[in-house]
Amino acid sequence: MRLVWIALIFVAFAMPAAAQTPPSPAEIAAYSGLHAAAAKGDTAEIGRLLKSGTAVDARDNYARTPLHVAIYRSQGPAALALIKGGADPNTLEAQQYDIVTIASVANDVPMLKLALANGGKATNITSPYVGTALIAAAHLGHDEIVRMLIAAKAPLDHVNNLGWTALIESIVLGDGGKRHTASLQALVKAGANVNLADRSGRTPLTLAKGRGYTEMTKILEAAGGK
Repeated sequence: MRLVWIALIFVAFAMPAAAQTPPSPAEIAAYSGLHAAAAKGDTAEIGRLLKSGTAVDARDNYARTPLHVAIYRSQGPAALALIKGGADPNTLEAQQYDIVTIASVANDVPMLKLALANGGKATNITSPYVGTALIAAAHLGHDEIVRMLIAAKAPLDHVNNLGWTALIESIVLGDGGKRHTASLQALVKAGANVNLADRSGRTPLTLAKGRGYTEMTKILEAAGGK
């Protein structure tokens, strides 16, 4: 069982590098049409192409739409132009990421605000780990993003295919520091289940104590963690 646990930790720590794949410089240089306009933030060209009948949700070789590209590149006006032109804010690219999760992983508050205000859903199940944007943000300690997603009604106790919730990921993939602790505190305050255990039966409190995370331990104990 210990070997399985170690393997899960290794896989999970590799998530950001192995999962999300922003357009590379070579891909961006090779883009044409809406993908190129989105990458450059060229709203005039986006408008022209849409009026000419170009498919707004065309895909590149990684199944990214122009909207995915705009969010990856933090091109807000371009993203908004694409959504107003009919782009689906909840479509998934090849690794099953939507624009809400892309913005959340990037800790890009303006892009997340734009996504949520224009039809992006914090409830979407995303990523190869069958998780959510909230789990990804808690994993990375993006506490402001965590609070935004909670306000957008992200599922607090969703369990991904590693057997972890956002609360658990803030502990097992965190460093016990200020931002991961703030993420955990926001989840607890919102009503996340503090006693929902992982596949090995370890509760969040057990996990926090085992890592010597004193402040997290205090928060969980005060919330009824066992």
